[in-house]
Amino acid sequence: MAVDIKLQKLLGDYDAHCRRIARATVINLNETPAERIARIKALESDYVAWFEYYFLNFAKAPCAWFHRKIADDITDSDEIYEMLEIYRSGAKSVHADMGIPLYLMFKGRLKFMLLIGQTEEKAQKLLSACQAQLKYNKRLINDYGNRYQHGDWSAGKFLTTDGVRFMCLGFGQDARGVREEECRPDYIVVDDVDNKKHVNNNRIMREGVEWLFEDLMGCFDEADGSVKRLIYANNNFHKNSITNRLKDKFKVQIAKAREAGVPSKYRIISVPAVKDLTTFEPNWPEKTSAEYWRNKFQNTPSRSFMREYMHVHMEDGAVFQAADMQWKKMLPYSEYDALVFYGDLSYKAAACFKGMMLVGKKGREFHIIHTFLRQSTRAVLAKWLYDLYEDRELHRCRKIRYMIEGLFSMDEFISDFDAEGDARGYHIPVRADKRPKGDKYDRIEATQSYFERRNVWLNIDEKESPDQVELVDQYLAFEKGSGSMVDGPDAVEGALSELNSVTRTQKATYRVGFRDSRKY
Repeated sequence: MAVDIKLQKLLGDYDAHCRRIARATVINLNETPAERIARIKALESDYVAWFEYYFLNFAKAPCAWFHRKIADDITDSDEIYEMLEIYRSGAKSVHADMGIPLYLMFKGRLKFMLLIGQTEEKAQKLLSACQAQLKYNKRLINDYGNRYQHGDWSAGKFLTTDGVRFMCLGFGQDARGVREEECRPDYIVVDDVDNKKHVNNNRIMREGVEWLFEDLMGCFDEADGSVKRLIYANNNFHKNSITNRLKDKFKVQIAKAREAGVPSKYRIISVPAVKDLTTFEPNWPEKTSAEYWRNKFQNTPSRSFMREYMHVHMEDGAVFQAADMQWKKMLPYSEYDALVFYGDLSYKAAACFKGMMLVGKKGREFHIIHTFLRQSTRAVLAKWLYDLYEDRELHRCRKIRYMIEGLFSMDEFISDFDAEGDARGYHIPVRADKRPKGDKYDRIEATQSYFERRNVWLNIDEKESPDQVELVDQYLAFEKGSGSMVDGPDAVEGALSELNSVTRTQKATYRVGFRDSRKY
């Protein structure tokens, strides 16, 4: 009974939507055939103009720059795998699920669209948009004829008069072997499939990514010249989500193509609602103003705003709090009281994180200026340090100290830096910090008060870098006994300790004089 009620509501909403489409799409009855042909040709040369003409009830505001970018990427490629990491209400679904596939269909470049929703019911609702336009959009029917033939979105598929197929499935449903007669999908769109209830279940999230890469992508026809367009649309609200995990996979593929010197078929379009939280300049100014987003930010819990509209994963930790992570512009090197590069190079395999930070102290403030934190080798870290040394002309700043943590095997560690120096013809004076230290977790936890008092600042210019993102994630995940990575916070703790030691010595005063031996 509950299912029937839901279906009846969907059908009622669909009928109302169809009536709105019919009312919105008026046509010019006095237009001549020649004028109509010329107009259609002009519209088809520009997706944005085409969309804004045919979909008046959706195009209430002019398209944004990123809508054009998405359309250009997809329509200019016969093989593309594109992630649309776009904020909520950014119209990613309207274009990816309806506008672009219909545009391709009417230009004869789409044969079979497969739409994936979070559930089968949600997928059907998304699919209904295409069927409604084909059946009730007077402008489309006037220019292209009545293309709808049979089938229904509520049954999960329908067909057009020229044999174009539209089909939908719920996320995780059996997609292997999806085909209609000899046809396989040539356009697959995955829309809003992340589920907040499941983000902390690593198995479900891992299997979700595997299903996308194996079962779903396996639906494409594997033949020379076959068309493969996969579009994934979702805002990125959690670091453990399918979206965020898939983004990491896309980055790997993009990096592989870059190393091979070939254009990547994988692309990521990341669009937050506003460019920054100072001016609140919107990425879609044609729709919403800076004042709108400033008001939205002030009236929404900051964590929710950052997750849903900025793709920032605000997860409070057991020790270090997300609210205590703060960013600003760094000072020129010369203005700091002291500067320390501090590295935690790890005695373990290359799969472990290697961390090195440049931290500066100015008065009571500590600034984390540059961050290296990767699952990499010591040789890669050494190259990063030397590249940074040259790019930022750090030889001009005499106050910087270069240190790495450890009491054992230090010759092996320093040799990585010496080898890089040998290749470049000079050597950065890296030395080992051989001071005895207590328990790592206790030392890191002791630095929490600096964050709580808002004395620690991160470099806003590196806020989007994977290294700094990893550092923040490690702080928020920090908890003794949790098993989480702590290489980044450990390196920062070493830098803070050294900076306090340096500035304490600098500020110490000494009295010089003669002792009166008669008093002793």
